[in-house]
Amino acid sequence: MAHHSTGELVSIVVPVCNEEANLPELRARLTAALAGHEFECILVDDGSTDTTAALARDFAREDPRFKLVSLSRNFGHQAAIFAGLTFARGACVAVMDGDLQDPPELLPEMLRLRAKGTEVVYGVRSVRKERWLTRALAAVYYRLLARLTATRMPLDAGDFAVMDRRVVDLIVAIGERHPYVRGLRSWVGFRQVAVPYVRERRGKGEPKYTLWKLLDLALAGIVAFSVVPLRLVALGGAALAALSAAAALVLLLQRLAGASLAGPPAGWLAWALVAAGGVLGLQLLVLGVLGEYVGRVLEEVRHRPVFVVDEVVGLDRLPVAPRRDRHPPPD
Repeated sequence: MAHHSTGELVSIVVPVCNEEANLPELRARLTAALAGHEFECILVDDGSTDTTAALARDFAREDPRFKLVSLSRNFGHQAAIFAGLTFARGACVAVMDGDLQDPPELLPEMLRLRAKGTEVVYGVRSVRKERWLTRALAAVYYRLLARLTATRMPLDAGDFAVMDRRVVDLIVAIGERHPYVRGLRSWVGFRQVAVPYVRERRGKGEPKYTLWKLLDLALAGIVAFSVVPLRLVALGGAALAALSAAAALVLLLQRLAGASLAGPPAGWLAWALVAAGGVLGLQLLVLGVLGEYVGRVLEEVRHRPVFVVDEVVGLDRLPVAPRRDRHPPPD
């Protein structure tokens, strides 16, 4: 099916980290898929230790449509996407991974839907050709997030999407220290359409999302868009206080009625230790949940940039990573 250019520049943001084995195929497939479109491809190197940056630099010099934004260290997948969004110049911006799990061949269809007046066209993973544990954890997480947040979060939708310019400008202007891009994309609203696709296994190389990184991403999504965990902790504390009060009332009534407190001293000591351990565990849980929120607030008020750029190739500007000054400077 032929796709004709609308005359608008399309920006493709691709975060990459140690993807030297996949970059040549990514370039070939992107170029073929977008043959009928004017585009720029911004490869954001997130602290690679292989030849990823060198390959991207060569691409930029051979084909001016390819650009390189090299970060000073590994800031993380979401920060790399955010960096690419700040550099993107297109009337619309597509985000996709560099491991070939997001098919470039789907971009023309997504761009066609966007041209009909839809501000966000996002991919939904109808089939995932990944490890069963990855599929199971992802399914549980997306459904848990949908339950916990007031913002409508589409199930099984990652970062693969095409966004209108004003959506991208809004996401960049928010400037969160821990940007959860797919969540912000849903939060800004506007008209959004889903496109189902098969998420393939990664082309070559090793997955960059370890279990801990996946957990951090999950926490970023929940903490940034939901206060339900805080409410659950409060309800749990209230329930424990009610049970403790009920137990104290029962013991008091036994005393007043002259009933014997059953069990030898050693048994009571064991029960006391179990109760103390349960209360301590609940307290630590409460502190942990509160700590996640307080920690995110602390990082926000520090006003540190989301990313730091080391090198830019093929782009004529070096934007400062967005910051939010909550307090105006004194006169």
